[in-house]
Amino acid sequence: MRGLKDQTAIVTGAGSGIGRAIAIRLAGEGITVGVFDINKDSAAATVSAIKAEGGKAVPATCDISDYAAVTAAVAYFETQTGRGTDILVNNAGWDTPMPFLKTEPAFWQKVTAINWFGPLHMTHAVAQGMASRKSGRIINIASDAGRVGSSGEVVYSGCKGATIAFAKALARELARSNVTVNTVCPGPTDTPAMDSFVGTGEQGQKIRDAMVKGVPLGRIGLPDDYPGLVAFLASADAAFMTGQTISVSGGLTMHG
Repeated sequence: MRGLKDQTAIVTGAGSGIGRAIAIRLAGEGITVGVFDINKDSAAATVSAIKAEGGKAVPATCDISDYAAVTAAVAYFETQTGRGTDILVNNAGWDTPMPFLKTEPAFWQKVTAINWFGPLHMTHAVAQGMASRKSGRIINIASDAGRVGSSGEVVYSGCKGATIAFAKALARELARSNVTVNTVCPGPTDTPAMDSFVGTGEQGQKIRDAMVKGVPLGRIGLPDDYPGLVAFLASADAAFMTGQTISVSGGLTMHG
């Protein structure tokens, strides 16, 4: 992709799943990647994978629900790289499937702290530097749950819908500073988070099979299905795209 070599990027939730795949792809494009994750060992494993392929990465243990922790981690990464952050990928997320009427406020607070306030914290900490430098790319990894809703994920769906709207509004505010903001919406994806979501064993497999039946391309997503689009949106090739929401779901959802 044009314009990515020697850039810097932060990817949240980069210790596993989609985040790890994105971090490895961006590093392969010549970007120095900040591997942000709440799990120190997972972040270190991603950094090791990147370095094994000749890439550059900096691990940062970070709880994105804590604004003070976010600003400290961003400052650490930018000190380590010696420059501001060029690309931010808000990928980290969390949920547990549960009917809304069986949930309680403590659960809502945890889901919103990670999936809604997390991207707000990261974006506020990073975008100020982007705006002052008149350059930057912000890419939110939301979910098709935020576009069409998902049973058992009511609060999560609300957070992802809010993230989509937030990206559109912020794209308008930052356009004159040459900072673009776009959103990628994965469909169901085979990740560790999916395992915890649907469970394992026979019952888990039944849920997976039901998901597959709804996907025209005949399978659920894999982590490697998303990094190419993220790299494109971060590149000079996407310089005239902002405020867009793109589903990557095998045709499960189709928006015109």
